[in-house]
Amino acid sequence: MMAGLTACGGKDGGNKAAGGDAGGNGSPAQAAMAALRTASEKTGAEKSAKVESTTRSGAAARTMKGEMDWAQGVRMNAEMAAQGGLGGGKPMKVITTPEAMFLNLNLGGKPWMKYDFDALAKQNPTFALVKDQMQNNNPSRSVGLVIASGKAKKVGTEDVRGVQATHYTATFDVAELTRMQASKDFSEKDMKALEESLKKSGTKNETIDLWIGPDDLLVKKTEKAQNNMGGAESTVYYSDYGTKVTVQEPPASQVTDTGKLGAGAGAAGGGLTA
Repeated sequence: MMAGLTACGGKDGGNKAAGGDAGGNGSPAQAAMAALRTASEKTGAEKSAKVESTTRSGAAARTMKGEMDWAQGVRMNAEMAAQGGLGGGKPMKVITTPEAMFLNLNLGGKPWMKYDFDALAKQNPTFALVKDQMQNNNPSRSVGLVIASGKAKKVGTEDVRGVQATHYTATFDVAELTRMQASKDFSEKDMKALEESLKKSGTKNETIDLWIGPDDLLVKKTEKAQNNMGGAESTVYYSDYGTKVTVQEPPASQVTDTGKLGAGAGAAGGGLTA
């Protein structure tokens, strides 16, 4: 399941990475696990980065570029363009906090729309996991998930925007991955609802690919899954770790809260965050 906001993994992902079973007894699998553990530790020690992502789900697609801080939940300043959704493909400013996402739709009146993660989670179990991840994530958790799966394989060395990076891959059962992603605060009720939603969508497996740079930092991540709607895919690039990020919510006088407009408005925001 793709959160789609550049971070992925559960609250305990880093701990799983540190204690993951290397396996292979000196085999290439063991070497891959050892390298990924180092990458998890190095990436986890960072608190911010510049990010650039592309996400596709069925006929809808979006791009996002900005800067993200994850010292205490995910906070981000970015610009996003969505095809097949709000904004008509025009770039929109986006601000995210651990509690909500704000979109500047430039529609006149109050220019910002607020999508509260609590309100969205009550409408759709997918957003319960989005809320959980926005409050507990950092990029190293993706590395932790791949390690915890015990299925990591080294693919080779490839150029990623001028950086020689080592490529690793792992394929998960989606139900297994969903449980690995969630933090200890994620309720069993929401988990069962989410698993049922994934089952209805025909989503069975997801593949995560990671590219680790020579400084042991994550520089690229992709997630791919097949479903009844033509599949979903996301690609995220990370750079400039340690960049200074200042995130401020828009003034309340310029914000319309979709949670107060009814279920339809909240659902519209759904295509932008999941």
